[in-house]
Amino acid sequence: MTVAFLVDTNLLVYVHDPRFPAKQAVARQILRRGITTGDAVLPYQAVIEFMAAVRRPLRQKATSLLSQEEASRVMEEWLSLFPVIYPTENVIRLAVRGTAAYQLSWFDALIWAHAEHYGIPELWSEDFQTDRLYGTVRTVNPFS
Repeated sequence: MTVAFLVDTNLLVYVHDPRFPAKQAVARQILRRGITTGDAVLPYQAVIEFMAAVRRPLRQKATSLLSQEEASRVMEEWLSLFPVIYPTENVIRLAVRGTAAYQLSWFDALIWAHAEHYGIPELWSEDFQTDRLYGTVRTVNPFS
């Protein structure tokens, strides 16, 4: 399997967020492509951030995007459909350097470091400048 891109948390969340229908459609298309072609991977960080994001109460509402049962079911499906990569000491060291070299926030640097360490050429996220190289990783904002 050749991995072509790393999926950031925001794509996972938009799949289940009806407040942004255009982004929801794009995110669904990207994840479908990743499942069909096998060229997408999830970093561990995106998995845990997804669970926190979809369970957090929405502004001005007492409900969250997904119930605990729905979020658990979705996560189980994704864990069976996508490879998950985990942080190593080198990933953490790269992230520390990424915060300094690229002025990235800690969480963005950690996502980038996963791609850099594992040799994944693209990082798909709305949190980065599109078509920019950070080390050997090109960022893609699929919503721009």
